[in-house]
Amino acid sequence: MTLIQGYLFRQLLLPVAGACAALVGIGVLSQSLEQLEFVVERGQSLWLMLKLTLLAVPQLLGVILPIGLFVGALVALTRLQREQELTAAQAAGITRVALIRPAAKLAVIVMALGLLINLVIQPWSQTTARTEAFAVRSDLAALLVREGEFVQSGDGLTVYVQEIEQNGLLKNLFIYIRDGETTQTWSAAEARFGRVDGEPVLTLIGGSSQQFSSAGVLNLLSFDTYVFPLGGYAEGAEQPRFKPSDLGLSDLFMPRPEMIPSVGTRNELLAEGHSRLASPLYALTAMALALAAILAGSFSRTGYGIRVAKAAAVFLLVRILGYGVVAAAAWTPWLNLLQYAFPLVVTALAVAMLFRAPRRGRRLDLFDWRALMPGSARA
Repeated sequence: MTLIQGYLFRQLLLPVAGACAALVGIGVLSQSLEQLEFVVERGQSLWLMLKLTLLAVPQLLGVILPIGLFVGALVALTRLQREQELTAAQAAGITRVALIRPAAKLAVIVMALGLLINLVIQPWSQTTARTEAFAVRSDLAALLVREGEFVQSGDGLTVYVQEIEQNGLLKNLFIYIRDGETTQTWSAAEARFGRVDGEPVLTLIGGSSQQFSSAGVLNLLSFDTYVFPLGGYAEGAEQPRFKPSDLGLSDLFMPRPEMIPSVGTRNELLAEGHSRLASPLYALTAMALALAAILAGSFSRTGYGIRVAKAAAVFLLVRILGYGVVAAAAWTPWLNLLQYAFPLVVTALAVAMLFRAPRRGRRLDLFDWRALMPGSARA
């Protein structure tokens, strides 16, 4: 790039990076609130909450990058045009093609980054997050104990814990077991979950056990340490259930037969695979619409609010329709072609607006698609 083009590229890059960072921050905050249940309800550490939140960021970036590019580009281009820096560059002999080349390069970089995230980073992060969440939800420590609550299982087991420390130590534990006509209670000052020979156990420290015999006699047992088996109360869940957004590209286009019943139909997987490849194209659409909003019309001393509003409305409509095409392609596979054609066509129309000269005696109106028709030049 020339010196002027490098300057324009830097002026675009900083607002785009700032817009993306702000949107990522909002997304991370939203995800952290969703993951808060692992700390509040299941007694997990803050590190697990942070880990699951960060693992959700790559999927958010697939949605955020085109939006952040659009917002940041509009901010930068509006400032450059308002201060007449773009006009000065054109007056210095910079052609329209050379003027928009830095913006096009930035859009291509964002598109390549989105493609990398969709194809490599997102499947890994989503699979890891799903596995971590499954391990927490299937953990007996999370299923059987809640601080300050009586938790009942379907096998006649009731557990109460007064306090759960961050290191997993249970304080003042009470266990009630009802098996037919017999009942048994256990109490301990401290307890900790663990495994012995692969079976889940609860090690009770400093407690006692009470049980009525069949003759109605109370049997009392005091102990310093007792290993309470939990194998009979464990629910056997073999593996986590993944969603199409968790799978890699090879599994989406060539799914194994055993995956179909649990993950989704072949058409749903195919639509998700094409969406991974096509969604980065909206970075080109976002930049083309931002350029058209500022450069397609004449210079305005009163601002570009109306143009920006039009561009934002068009981009929002295009993105929503794009999601609709993905949903429709899950039922009608040939619509997957529209996932690629739709953003490319809108990008081409926006670029055409940049190079379309206005009709004699009339200024070129922003997003006047009729001006792009061949017959309009002969008016």
